[in-house]
Amino acid sequence: MNVLVLGDIYGRPGRKIVSQFLPDLVKQYKPVLVVANGENAAGGFGLTRNVAEELFALGIDVLTSGNHIWDQKEMYHYISEEPRILRPANYPPQVPGASVYLHRCSDAVIAVVNLIGRVFMGDFDCPFRTADQILADLPAEVTHVIVDFHGEATSEKIALALYLDGRISALVGTHTHVPTADEQILPKGTAFITDLGMCGPIHSVLGVDPEIVIDKFLTQLPTRFSVAKGPAYLSGVVISLSEDGRAAGILRLNLQ
Repeated sequence: MNVLVLGDIYGRPGRKIVSQFLPDLVKQYKPVLVVANGENAAGGFGLTRNVAEELFALGIDVLTSGNHIWDQKEMYHYISEEPRILRPANYPPQVPGASVYLHRCSDAVIAVVNLIGRVFMGDFDCPFRTADQILADLPAEVTHVIVDFHGEATSEKIALALYLDGRISALVGTHTHVPTADEQILPKGTAFITDLGMCGPIHSVLGVDPEIVIDKFLTQLPTRFSVAKGPAYLSGVVISLSEDGRAAGILRLNLQ
């Protein structure tokens, strides 16, 4: 049983490359669930209703997010209406939106969980203790758990993955937009990769027009970022799940 998880979708180039490759990926790997991080899908800043519906129409089942999910003000209301869009669970409890999505298929019930890191990120609740509480509260029918951990520090991502090893099916890192080459099955059966990378423009600085970013480094003046143009690539993983709730394999994707 396969699950397809895509890295941060960045702006129109990211949406376009997903629309180009997703049908073939679905045909080849036959995933029972498609997950993508969508917090930069609307012009590189946040997510909107129209963009979310566009991504769902492509065949994505659930969109995870991170610190940029609030960049578009309409998300303050829309996220409460759309259970397929998740925000990190370790935001304060009064923040709108859900952080867990249950995907039911013929042979399994897969919980998708969204968490955010604290190192270099913000003053969030502890992701380790939040994960413990989520796992304790999941319905008994859940057979597999996939976690998107949106974080800056590789050490924090690796530590949480090892902390949860054997208790979840997979933990995938997002946020840095740079794919890592450490995909693996941890000792107790959890699939892990430090960062999925992104689906976005190749010749960019994390999706942003490079001239803008270089000028900011040279001048240190405030500036407004815009999405880079040109060819794009898609990055993510295909995770093979076992019947016992663990992972049997993880395959890294990098397509252009």
